[in-house]
Amino acid sequence: MASHIVGYPRMGPKRELKFALESFWDGKSSAEDLQKVAADLRASIWKQMANAGIKYIPSNTFSYYDQVLDATATLGAVPQRYGWTGGEIGFDTYFSMARGNATVPAMEMTKWFDTNYHFIVPELGPDVNFTYSSHKAVDEYKEAKALGVDTVPVLVGPVTYLLLSKPAKGVEKTFNLLSLLPKVLAVYKEVIADLKAAGASWIQFDEPTLVLDLESHKLQAFTDAYAELAPALSGLNVLIETYFADVPAAAYKTLTSLNGVTAYGFDLVRGTKTLDLIKGGFPSGKYLFAGVVDGRNIWANDLASSLATLQGLEGIVGKDNLVVSTSSSLLHTAVDLVNETKLDDEIKSWLAFAAQKIVEVNALAKALSGNKDEAFFSANAAAQASRKSSPRVTNEAVQKAAAALKGSDHRRATNVSARLDAQQKKLNLPILPTTTIGSFPQTVELRRVRREFKANKISEEEYVKSIKEEIHKVVQLQEELDIDVLVHGEPERNDMVEYFGEQLSGFAFTVNGWVQSYGSRCVKPPIIYGDVSRPKPMTVFWSSVAQSFTKRPMKGMLTGPVTILNWSFVRNDQPRSETTYQIALAIKDEVEDLEKAGITVIQIDEAALREGLPLRKSEQADYLDWAVHSFRITNVGVQDTTQIHTHMCYSNFNDIIHSIINMDADVITIENSRSDEKLLSVFREGVKYGAGIGPGVYDIHSPRIPPTEEIADRINKMLAVLEKNILWVNPDCGLKTRKYTEVKPALTNMVAAAKLIRNELAK
Repeated sequence: MASHIVGYPRMGPKRELKFALESFWDGKSSAEDLQKVAADLRASIWKQMANAGIKYIPSNTFSYYDQVLDATATLGAVPQRYGWTGGEIGFDTYFSMARGNATVPAMEMTKWFDTNYHFIVPELGPDVNFTYSSHKAVDEYKEAKALGVDTVPVLVGPVTYLLLSKPAKGVEKTFNLLSLLPKVLAVYKEVIADLKAAGASWIQFDEPTLVLDLESHKLQAFTDAYAELAPALSGLNVLIETYFADVPAAAYKTLTSLNGVTAYGFDLVRGTKTLDLIKGGFPSGKYLFAGVVDGRNIWANDLASSLATLQGLEGIVGKDNLVVSTSSSLLHTAVDLVNETKLDDEIKSWLAFAAQKIVEVNALAKALSGNKDEAFFSANAAAQASRKSSPRVTNEAVQKAAAALKGSDHRRATNVSARLDAQQKKLNLPILPTTTIGSFPQTVELRRVRREFKANKISEEEYVKSIKEEIHKVVQLQEELDIDVLVHGEPERNDMVEYFGEQLSGFAFTVNGWVQSYGSRCVKPPIIYGDVSRPKPMTVFWSSVAQSFTKRPMKGMLTGPVTILNWSFVRNDQPRSETTYQIALAIKDEVEDLEKAGITVIQIDEAALREGLPLRKSEQADYLDWAVHSFRITNVGVQDTTQIHTHMCYSNFNDIIHSIINMDADVITIENSRSDEKLLSVFREGVKYGAGIGPGVYDIHSPRIPPTEEIADRINKMLAVLEKNILWVNPDCGLKTRKYTEVKPALTNMVAAAKLIRNELAK
């Protein structure tokens, strides 16, 4: 019985690629240095899978930024503003598209389906000249082959690539991106020919858009694309891989009828209904790559249950045609549990990171072949039983409190218009008030202080003194810049979710459980293993310290319950909504303690609310209902004069704008500039928004410093669709990834632009 891995984490067990990328970007190392680190990581990954007995090992899943940007480079679809004149695309052009440069902004970045991973959105139009401009796929195949590992090259499928693209600036928004399919396929044929010539026998096309609710003409594009590619693919085994949800019946029919396709990969963890479609009919003689090992969470697989599922499938598709696989790429999990030295043995026995999931896949494949490792399966069964019976998982008081929430709507008694009036009397803010989103640059010195405190190398007194000094510096800077509503800069926090999880019960933490979010940005999601509660206040001390340094309003900074959920590895033994309600009650306690401490502006970030939206439309209303309800629970008890902010970033919010309004926040700050002000279109189309709103005026994920005139122009565009008395001026997101040499001039220009427009309005 064969085994397969959809994809694997790229950063390395100790974030080796992250540090190599940042060193290269800072000019401290060469392109050759970066390429050497990358080659060593790839070699390690391929050998690890080969040694574990995996038959179908992926290549070309490694990326210096993201796989969609890699596809853009392969197709030579570089926007004109980057000045690329042809030839093999190098790091300068590649990273300019991803990050921008001193003169040109980056391309739009958005979430990869419903994950916390991001991709760079292709910008296409009728005049794009697609040319084969990156030979990365064949180069990596040859690289693995030279190491003695025959791999399955992985490409973003041509239809998915176009469906994830957007019309370039200046192209009609109604432009049919699928009309570019023939031009795109011409390049794919060249790539396929190169791979065949290099000796590839399999090729994997990732077509995850097949799990979406697609109209018939989009499904027809898959039929047309693979019919056109069929002659080029002749002699190759072709796998079409889907993941993240059930495949709808119409898409399943389209997929399993594609010309020249050998195998189909399905997510059978998040797509359990797909099993019914397979049972209802599977093409004779084709391979089924059964994704039974979860690629998106860190819980050990229930091997007995998975084996039973696989045995049932074996009777449908045939023993020789069933391949055990992961449900998706392991990119979304941590790398290796071996590196976790501080997790206690009980919790550790419940977990499996990417390296362990490879072993699980192979163990299931061997069991199906009659070579079951009884000791391995027995240990797995014991761990499953331990998790179900452990007293640390359940807190009856928390469960009762969460269950009691369902009888109320939890909406503040006064409408938002009246609340804003009361808040303005107290805060006395100018028109177009300026603020930032929360974090300020995380300097090397600041990271050293936190690291040494965690390692007990400095005392708590020394740590508190250092953090207070950093807060004072950030407050002084904001006052010098004349920002209206201040933040404390979050110097005590390495990560917004990890910080809160460390102070809540029911959470566990890793040392090296890093997961890539975008580019070199890695996060370390906490693990929610049990019922959640707040033993004591989490942020009140630092917010009070910050407020004592200024007479201006100081925002209390919290992460909302839905974002904590979506940016954690979540327990899978109860509905996600139940866990979210528990977190909401903990945050509610914190909000009320902040208010008692005199904090009059409290931001409850829900950056990941849109991210968790189910991919299938039939499931979205239920999610939005409990997600929005959870946010309202957090602040239902505050006074009218306490201003509640929330923040959202890097997703498509236009389709959930009414749910955002239903959150009933006083002010929302929301990413806008990097997505080319797409958010503003909903207001042009007539959506009325009565609360405060701050669409971001500049992109913080680029080192580029926007001039005052550019920011002023953005504010004027906002004023064309939003009332001046509700508009705020702020960056797209927090500033922790930037340097002070970038932040100071950018914020200076932002404040200057706000004052410029205020003066114009006054005239």
